[in-house]
Amino acid sequence: MKKEDLFNDEFLKQFKTGEELTGFLKQLQKRGIEKMLEGELDGHLGYSKHEQSATSNARNGVTQKKVRTSFGESTIEVPRDRDATFNPMLVPKRKSMVDGIENVIVSLYAKGMSNSDIEEQIREVYNFDVSTSTISRITDAIANDIVAWQNRPLEPVYLIVWMDGIVFKVRENSKVINKTIYIAVGLRRDGKKEVLGLWLGKNESSAFWMSVLTDMKARGVEDLLITATDNLNGFTDTIRTVFPESKTQICVVHQIRNACRYVVWKDKKAFTSDMKNIYNAPTKQAAEAALNDFADKWESKYSYAIKSWRDNWEELTVFFEFPLEIRKIIYTTNLIENLNGKIRKYTKNKLSFPTDQAVMKSVYLAVREATKKWSMPIRNWGIILNQFLTIYEKRVRL
Repeated sequence: MKKEDLFNDEFLKQFKTGEELTGFLKQLQKRGIEKMLEGELDGHLGYSKHEQSATSNARNGVTQKKVRTSFGESTIEVPRDRDATFNPMLVPKRKSMVDGIENVIVSLYAKGMSNSDIEEQIREVYNFDVSTSTISRITDAIANDIVAWQNRPLEPVYLIVWMDGIVFKVRENSKVINKTIYIAVGLRRDGKKEVLGLWLGKNESSAFWMSVLTDMKARGVEDLLITATDNLNGFTDTIRTVFPESKTQICVVHQIRNACRYVVWKDKKAFTSDMKNIYNAPTKQAAEAALNDFADKWESKYSYAIKSWRDNWEELTVFFEFPLEIRKIIYTTNLIENLNGKIRKYTKNKLSFPTDQAVMKSVYLAVREATKKWSMPIRNWGIILNQFLTIYEKRVRL
């Protein structure tokens, strides 16, 4: 056993109960906060304690203040200055909560807990009361973050952009109606994924997507190499209006679901098995032959399902133009659907939202939680980047 481990064990043995250890840590935190406040005042005045002052402003004792921290409620001594111009960053004036506990509240809200649930959780874990109005004030402060995030500059080029909408119930004019949060996720040139924005509108439409794409362009996007979307009527033409050189791949998984809507249960297993021969084909020509075989077998019974494949054939088969590694990440919108699933998980306790701002706040925080692990490039990034450089060298290097 290392000496430091033995010291730690011996040190911890002096605390008979968890309450004693918590009490010690609470006192340690209190002293730490007070020392940091003294350091802040030194910086504000421009000289340390016991040094000669070159200004008329000077220390003027302390004032006591109750603060709430992750170890509960404490009374700390906040140093004052003679001119009353000192406003500490750690515990600002008119604020009784340090940032750590505010971050806990925001995190609990992001994970879908209601204000009353958060109030109860804070009381049980930290042994002090925080009103639901205080919780609302803390989470409402996120509004400024959302505005800044929504208007931040974007990259000039995204290799792939996945786009989808997710529907929420929102109160408007004394009625609860469906509204759509439009979400776009881009694959950057460093191989990392980025949520490009959240836009709130009514039922999903190509017209609203036009405003989304225009906003992205205004924020610095010059080119989208590939877009992956659901089968929304007119979506491909909308994308080409704003980004003429972009190739649009309609999600094959959405197509499979749409085709299966017309199939009776006893045929579904054989029908979906035969459909695999289309999208698992090695080339577009082989896929077309598989579609013809598929139609010969099923068209007499499910003509509308076959028609949906043929009507969208060009957009459904864009992925065949690319190597296998790129195909795997563009022929489905699974990436963004997984993100939507996490957003649903975090917001499932909210059956409806009172305002547009409330739904944007919840979804923004859910996205922030869900994307915390998006710190690494996607799998096989070196291979995929080389493939993009081979196909789109000039556009990738824009």
